[in-house]
Amino acid sequence: MAETRNEIRFILNGSDVALKDVAPDATLLDWLRLNRSLRGTKEGCAEGDCGACTVLVGKLSTEGLVYESVNACIRFVGSLDGTHVVTVEHLRGDGEKLHPVQQAMVDFHGSQCGFCTPGFIMSLYGLWMKTPDPSNAAIEKALQGNLCRCTGYEAIMRAAHAISSYGRAAKDPLAVERDDITARLKALRDGARVEIGSGKARLIVPASVDDFAALLEEEPGATIVAGSTDVGLWVTKHMRDISPAIFIGGLEGLRTTSEKDGVITIGAGVTYTEAFETLSKRVPALGPLVDRIGGEQVRNMGTIGGNIANGSPIGDMPPPLIALGAQLTLRKGEARRTIPLETFFIAYGKQDRQPGEFVESVHVPVPAKDTKFAVYKVTKRRDEDITATLGAFNLTLAKDGAVADIRIAYGGMAATPKRAAAVEKALIGKTWSEATVEAAMAQYASDFTPLTDMRATAEYRALAAKNLLLRFYIETTGTKAPFQVSRNEAA
Repeated sequence: MAETRNEIRFILNGSDVALKDVAPDATLLDWLRLNRSLRGTKEGCAEGDCGACTVLVGKLSTEGLVYESVNACIRFVGSLDGTHVVTVEHLRGDGEKLHPVQQAMVDFHGSQCGFCTPGFIMSLYGLWMKTPDPSNAAIEKALQGNLCRCTGYEAIMRAAHAISSYGRAAKDPLAVERDDITARLKALRDGARVEIGSGKARLIVPASVDDFAALLEEEPGATIVAGSTDVGLWVTKHMRDISPAIFIGGLEGLRTTSEKDGVITIGAGVTYTEAFETLSKRVPALGPLVDRIGGEQVRNMGTIGGNIANGSPIGDMPPPLIALGAQLTLRKGEARRTIPLETFFIAYGKQDRQPGEFVESVHVPVPAKDTKFAVYKVTKRRDEDITATLGAFNLTLAKDGAVADIRIAYGGMAATPKRAAAVEKALIGKTWSEATVEAAMAQYASDFTPLTDMRATAEYRALAAKNLLLRFYIETTGTKAPFQVSRNEAA
């Protein structure tokens, strides 16, 4: 067992913090406002949707010290060990001047009621530090997770473009103090396990992946918290007790990405943001999908492994990974087993994971050059919305134009992410044509019986699923839409 200590250590703005009395479900937002009276960080939605609570969290990585925007409302204090938390109160300009981001927002009328403004300031601050002269697309991406009812966003976009005319990012205090903060964060790394509390009401931060594996064998009923984009809502919306909680977001052994023999291996603790470069380059269709998962704050926190492990039927990553033929490595203590990802999902809320076992990594085959792969996500609004239905398609054609192999997987259509086995069977061996696709659509009723909920009706989901196959056919053949599925046919 690793050496232990009984306090969380991190840096808040410019001050060192050591906390010995932290509840497992204590959020960063509540702690900032109630314990430190830093009320510039607002509570709007308490579910990581509106961005009013945005702060920056700096963490050490292979690239050095990296600052990312996060939602303080669903970020737990227990996840902050060894990080640098920056709130809007820490921003400052030269002398008595406002910070360049703040001054730009004032001069370009980027604020009206002002409630959401600190969150916008922090998201733009994080972007400006990385990209002092951002494009429209970069600004829009950085602000996906910030909602404003007043301005219409155009004034904020103009302010974002103007920030560098008020100052240089290289002269910003976070840039100037980077070496000092890096040294201070490294000094906090003592290799110890953190344990706070007693009995069931415990907060634990393992010292390493091996320590985590041993700990979970001892505490198989503990709540594993990686990015907390889902667990955070268990607390803020459902008032669930997550004790004892094991925080694994900082475990470097789960934050690696590698590729060997055409297979990308992604550690369970790798965030969407960290995985984006590799996935968008090696599997281009996954880039636009990842960009539509939550906002920037959610992607900076949420992990690939967590999206798989929670087993949600509307999780965005499992369907495309299933279509690609991904495999999953599970670990219990020192023992590991690797299974096809699609077999991990057994029923709603039930996965093939034994007590004390956890998702360690996922292995994603890179599509061969002669295959056609696509992912389509259907939502009520384009950005920062939960999936109504999502279809993923992986097609290999024979030289004669017949379907040599096809893997089709959906989310939002069943109690688990699921392959369309009957549709696949109806396509394999047939010519990839309008007639083949139209005939195969009849098999959707054998594969799926979707439900009606707040995101879509069962009828709509059935129709959308069929039309996603049609879209895939059109895009892979370069033809115009040859036919249209009617609402009656979808039912």
